[in-house]
Amino acid sequence: MIQANSYDAILLDLDGTLVNDDDQIHEHTKASLIAASERGVRVVISTGRSELATTSVMNELGLDSLAVVYNGAAVYCPKAERLIEERILSGTTIEKAMDYAREHDLLVVAMRAGKKYSIPPRTPVEASAIRGMRGLEICEDGVLPSEYLIRLTLFSLEEDYEAFEQRIVEYIDRPIYSTSFPLTMLPSHRESPMCVVDLHAPCLGKAEALRVLEENYGIESGRVVAVGDAMNDLPMIQAAGLGVAMQHSTPDILAAADRVIGSNNTGAIGELVDELFGTPS
Repeated sequence: MIQANSYDAILLDLDGTLVNDDDQIHEHTKASLIAASERGVRVVISTGRSELATTSVMNELGLDSLAVVYNGAAVYCPKAERLIEERILSGTTIEKAMDYAREHDLLVVAMRAGKKYSIPPRTPVEASAIRGMRGLEICEDGVLPSEYLIRLTLFSLEEDYEAFEQRIVEYIDRPIYSTSFPLTMLPSHRESPMCVVDLHAPCLGKAEALRVLEENYGIESGRVVAVGDAMNDLPMIQAAGLGVAMQHSTPDILAAADRVIGSNNTGAIGELVDELFGTPS
């Protein structure tokens, strides 16, 4: 039986975890997180999203804690309204990744603080893959920025996204942190045949959030709860004092987690927060 007050912070993935399939937060979960935050619990977002796609959730919850974005490659400060840490891809990594994309005729999105850039999509499938991407600018000349990039995202029609990722990593042959997934994991792209590989500078992935909590708030990893559903959540679930998987999580997440809760379309996270941090009055 977990004792009350065993934890001081909770790390939350967004897609498939904190937000439901309509990109909304369940009312029970919202109320519980706001109440916990007001009582001094550190509620921290740790997401693969950019800061542009994260701020609306933070604002809805009224969070003032630092957020880990880009899968750990950057840290966003809501008080300063900007990134306060950025791990930038090296010039050589960018050049080789772009070469690979050109050789294999891949759709590419380049991301830097506050902005995203894409080559023009060539097919309806490619256009759909980048639909709704916040802050996206289409480079009509097909030339993407190559400096100060936090992430490069490569899209492919390959079915084996892990093999696709491995080939890219081997081709680049430089220190890098990569993640991959089929776009069907995102509710807004359930019918997409595409998969994605995200390339970042070397980092600890979402486990960077444990470092951020200790360095900025004095909270050790054993006092942290981490909740997620996909492979990019594995570093923080393994590093946290209590790793929690959503019921629809990938097999590796289910195996690594200390416990499993319900669906992101329910108030399961709110129930977890009530149990671990107290019920809203």
